[in-house]
Order: sequence, then C-alpha cells, then structure tokens
Amino acid sequence: MSPDSTFQLHTGRSMPAIGLGTWQLTEDTDGSVADALEMGYRMIDTSGDYGTQPGVGEAIRSVGVPREDIFLVTKVEEHEDALEATGSNLRELGLDHADLMLIHRPPRDGAGEALWKGLIEARDDGLTVDIGVSNYSIEQMRTIADATGEMPVVNQIEWSPFGWSPEMLEFCDAEGILIQAYSPLTRARRLDDPGLTEIAADHEATPAQLLLRWNLQHGVAPIPKASQHDHRQENLEVFDFEIGGEEMRALDEMNEHYSALGSLAYI
Repeated sequence: MSPDSTFQLHTGRSMPAIGLGTWQLTEDTDGSVADALEMGYRMIDTSGDYGTQPGVGEAIRSVGVPREDIFLVTKVEEHEDALEATGSNLRELGLDHADLMLIHRPPRDGAGEALWKGLIEARDDGLTVDIGVSNYSIEQMRTIADATGEMPVVNQIEWSPFGWSPEMLEFCDAEGILIQAYSPLTRARRLDDPGLTEIAADHEATPAQLLLRWNLQHGVAPIPKASQHDHRQENLEVFDFEIGGEEMRALDEMNEHYSALGSLAYI
C-alpha cells in the first residue's frame, strides 16, 4: 500500500484508503484542510452539524488540487429530508456535488427507509456520486436494502482494535460494503495501552500509526481528525511498514467493545 492507495466500492468507483476527519476542526478549518490536501490527503469527511462545511468548501476551491481528485464525504441528519438536506449541504460547501453522502445516524424509530430513498434520489439527480450510512447496524442496513434493492456503499462507524465487530466486518465483506472508521485513534484515550505501545515500538511506529495501519490491513478506511500539521503528516506515514499475522491477531484480541462515545452505535 501507498499514500495513493484506494479501496474499491461496489459501484465500481474507488475511495482513498485514508482521509481527514473534520469533527471539532472548527478553528482555521480552511487552513487545516488546505494543508492536508497539499500534503497528499485526497479524502475529506465533514457534516452539516460539524460547523466545518464552509471551511472545507473554501479549502477545496482554493488549493491547486483538481476537484475530481478530491473525495468529499458529508452527511444528512436523521430528522431531515435527505434530498433537501443534500442540496443545503452543497450550498454551504459552495460545491456542486459530493462524492459520498451518508445518513449520519438512523432515526430512533427505525432504519430510515425514507431517508435512504431520498439519498437515492439525490444521487440520481447528480448531487452526490455515491451514498451510504453511518452508525448503522447490520439489521438496519438489511432493512433499507430490502425497501429499495440497494445496499449502502459505506458504513461509517467507530472502529479500533479496542472496539470493533467481527460480525460487522464479515457482513460488510460479504455485501461489498466498505467500513469507514471514525475515531480510529480512540480520541487519544487508549494510545498509551501497553500492548499497543509494545507492538508499535517493534515497528518504530507511533501507537497512532499502528492503529491506522491495523484498520488499513483489515480493508477499513480510517478518517482520523488532526488539527496539527505534524499529526496530519504522522497519520499519512503508515504505508512503509506491515503488521504481521500474529500481531494482527493480538490487536484483534484487544476488542472489548470500547467506545470513546460510551457505546458502539452499531452493536
């Protein structure tokens, strides 16, 4: 793998293997995103409720990277009309389309079949190229697929060795759904875990780099947030080492369904 590596979506498109998350990246958003794009990031994740869309759009328009080379991910909220919200997000971004539009989370009273149908319409209208979900369980993805005949291309969920689901990984592999990992660095809360630091030291890597590499080797696309230039650079430098089979199993076995948010939404 390399910084230019991609994962295949079941629609035939490809997605960059690693991206920049912008949740809470509200200070100098445009400068941070522009810096990320200039150093080689090609996927940016945002949402209307992050407060970062105006800065993300400004950065995309201002840098010299062609728009077609940038993979932009944003989201509609569970209480919105998905088609209208897609248009609203694009107006806030100042862009004419997204590359991937997600349902941010399922509504409390079901799987969000109407939301999913709205995203299908938004895609068919050319407002987004691909569509997916976030924080969805296996059963919820089955429900919206049964209602429309279409599975999401992506499920964006909290994912790290300390909190993940073998069943979700197996299901997504079987259905061609790419897992995109938010909070892949546990919001820095587990970076000092002794088992993690020991394996990282063996590879002359940081614990954060080991977590990102673990995701990549499982075929999962991490989107770590990084507000500092040095951290953004560090997160890109995960392609010059490989975690061995026994080490991957040791990392897998760290799973305790840990969540920095309190619980994993999809379990």
